[in-house]
Amino acid sequence: MTENTQTPSSPNSELPTAYTPAEVEGKLYERWVERGYFEADAKSEKPPYTIVIPPPNVTGSLHLGHAFEHTLIDALTRRKRMQGFETLWQPGMDHAGIATQNVVERELAKEGKSRHDLGREAFVERVWQWKGESGGQISGQMRRLGDGVDWSRERFTMDEGLSEAVQTIFKKLYDDELIYRAERIINWCPRCLTAISDIEVEYQDDEGELVSIRYGEGDASIVVATTRAETMLGDTAVAVHPEDERYKHLVGTEIELPLTGRRIPVVADEHVDPEFGTGAVKVTPAHDPNDFEIGQRHNLPNLAVMDEHAIITAHGPFQGLDRLEARSAIVAALRADGRIVAEKRPYTHSVGHCSRCKTTIEPRLSMQWWVKVGPLAKAAGDAVRDGRVKIHPQEMEKRYFDWVDNLHDWCISRQLWWGHRIPVWYGPNGEVVCVGPDEQPPAGEGWTQDTDVLDTWFSSGLWPFSTLGWPRQTDSLAKFYPNSVLVTGYDILFFWVARMMMFGLYAMDGTPPFHTIALHGMVRDERGKKMSKSFGNAVNPLDWMDRYGSDAVRFTLARGANPGVDVPIGEDWVQASSKFANKIWNATRFALMNGATIEGELPAVEQMSATDRWILSRLNKTVAEVDAFYDDYQFSKLSDSLYHFAWDEVFDWYVELSKTTFFAGGEQAKVSGRVLGEVIDVMLRLLHPVVPFVTETLWTTLTGRESLVIAEWPTDSGFRDEAAEAEIESVRTVVTEVRRFRKDQGLQDGQKVPARLDLTGTPLAAHEAAIRQLLRLQPEGDSFSATATLPVAGATVALDLSGTIDVAAERKRLTKDLGAAEKEKQQAEAKLGNEAFIAKAPDNVVDKIEGRLAKAEADIARIQAQLDALPAA
Repeated sequence: MTENTQTPSSPNSELPTAYTPAEVEGKLYERWVERGYFEADAKSEKPPYTIVIPPPNVTGSLHLGHAFEHTLIDALTRRKRMQGFETLWQPGMDHAGIATQNVVERELAKEGKSRHDLGREAFVERVWQWKGESGGQISGQMRRLGDGVDWSRERFTMDEGLSEAVQTIFKKLYDDELIYRAERIINWCPRCLTAISDIEVEYQDDEGELVSIRYGEGDASIVVATTRAETMLGDTAVAVHPEDERYKHLVGTEIELPLTGRRIPVVADEHVDPEFGTGAVKVTPAHDPNDFEIGQRHNLPNLAVMDEHAIITAHGPFQGLDRLEARSAIVAALRADGRIVAEKRPYTHSVGHCSRCKTTIEPRLSMQWWVKVGPLAKAAGDAVRDGRVKIHPQEMEKRYFDWVDNLHDWCISRQLWWGHRIPVWYGPNGEVVCVGPDEQPPAGEGWTQDTDVLDTWFSSGLWPFSTLGWPRQTDSLAKFYPNSVLVTGYDILFFWVARMMMFGLYAMDGTPPFHTIALHGMVRDERGKKMSKSFGNAVNPLDWMDRYGSDAVRFTLARGANPGVDVPIGEDWVQASSKFANKIWNATRFALMNGATIEGELPAVEQMSATDRWILSRLNKTVAEVDAFYDDYQFSKLSDSLYHFAWDEVFDWYVELSKTTFFAGGEQAKVSGRVLGEVIDVMLRLLHPVVPFVTETLWTTLTGRESLVIAEWPTDSGFRDEAAEAEIESVRTVVTEVRRFRKDQGLQDGQKVPARLDLTGTPLAAHEAAIRQLLRLQPEGDSFSATATLPVAGATVALDLSGTIDVAAERKRLTKDLGAAEKEKQQAEAKLGNEAFIAKAPDNVVDKIEGRLAKAEADIARIQAQLDALPAA
């Protein structure tokens, strides 16, 4: 354990009787910020420790997912700061192109205007105005949670420095022929009027219809099935498998496309599955990605039949209809024409939706900008394979490789006005010029800039190094890149993590953006269900903070955080964590009232009682255990370890066992007061990264020193006393067993019982006073009659229960319970002894029966011991 060397300040003389988080948290946080505790010095000689915040959307507010993730990051950075690292937790926000533009467009709609009424320049100015007035409310909420970020370094993905980084890397990728412009099928949102990437499409099962349509006549006809009948207006072929004997006579011929008067070819393509449906598919190259590929192989024309609003543009009676209106109208027309062979309604199938507005996505042929991801994705995969980057938990590596090894080129252009505008100019004679940040765009008549902006993930993919000043070679970049660890949810492993890996390795000469990727799960309700406003189970963490305090919310979230696993959380658990914070408060008050101190060296071991030595041995083991869990990102386990050490061992046992010493006073009380001060000091430091507010208040009161934020992290001194641990374990066994017996006999907790303790020959003799106090055992007295005798831990505890229980009734009750336990044992043994049953039963069923047998045997032993302890009838 370390010695805190901060200069003492004036400690508070006493603590209030109750802990009130609302009176503490806000003031404490502002003091931490004002004193610059969270600011990172790029010129410091301390080793660096860097984590970036996954930048929340400027439109967002703090939800439980944010609170969960921020709690884990804050715990890591607070611990590293205490360990002597120059720690940077980099804050900032994402401009969130589509989401932010949608918000401002809705505001304009209330005024009866659209962005087109304002024009591009005025609209962008309006978005900046909204950002200044309403955006970024999450920053204040992060303060409520206690986030120890360096606010002096806060960045925004559209600020001047990050804009320079975006333009720089676009130019570099363009010059290296890793960015290109091409006409491809993209995911188009008819509501947001922009392309979106594959990972921004959410798939869900929708009810639609599957119609089978006959193309052509007689022997020269083919039946195809579709859920999107409206796209048939853009069909330019029918495809069959080359080996399908049913259609070989038609390959190379043309058949009539119903309702259009056009004739289209029948082509043979190995993409077609002859076993699926009729073995023939309609080919609509301008409205389906697979059809586009078939069309490329067979030089088919790309016939677009919908505009950007998904309105039919094909000539004829369906022109001007919305796609869904056209679907019904076309099916009706085909039915009237005798072309419908079969209809299946409802037909449930997976349909893509825009993750922003939930509108059904429309595959659409469009000219867009693309990143050639092949070499970038290979580098991102290699960095994990060769160990430069570790993914934690390791089993998540497979998901990562499945993604980066199969990446398609990335569509990076968006048809929006809010975002980083693509730095490409087009000349009057077809010239195309990409402009870097230090270059002047071409001037003169006829030159125009590309109207599209970049995908939001393009700029957030630069976050680990753009926030440090790249492309400029700053002190911060030299000091804090690469990041030490990325803490993020497995759900954005593909959205964000892969982008950062590709760009970091590319821009920083093969140096990955972080050493470790620590993935966590999603926060769910107490039943394991996804939290959603539509489900009615979404929780505003600020409400819980108001009721129970930020520490309670943080501790609940950390205690549920197993690597890569979803986290169920309910209000009852937050309430329990609030009780834990209050327990820490009350126990520290008791310690201060009874002489706990950190002044002076720890007493010599020979001056300490076995209880003192036990708790110091347990304290050092806990320090070592917590450190190991932190290094393995096992937040749940380290929180559990701290909880049980604090509540079970310090509060429930050490404090209780030491009360007789404190009440007696004298030199031994001073020794135990110094030990208790040491234990509380180290315990509060261990707890601080997870529950910073209550621990800060208590620790500064205990020590009189400046702040736990800059205190030293405890280290394992190596002190162990296995003999003392065994001795106190014997005390705990005696107390626990007698308490259980008292409870079984129906005695009240505070009810005093005469008792004789035979502790001769055991180390328990030194603890008789404490044992008697904890068990409410009175001296035996002259009229003592041992009506119940309990042999436990090598000692004997004789109790006089005369007048306290009805022995006959108790014996009758226990005998009945014993019979039930023996019957349960017999049934379990019979099943486990049946070879036929064991051979057929699933493992989990056998395990359950074995558990029942073990419980029955334990119940029999416990009940028999209770019967034996009862006085004779």
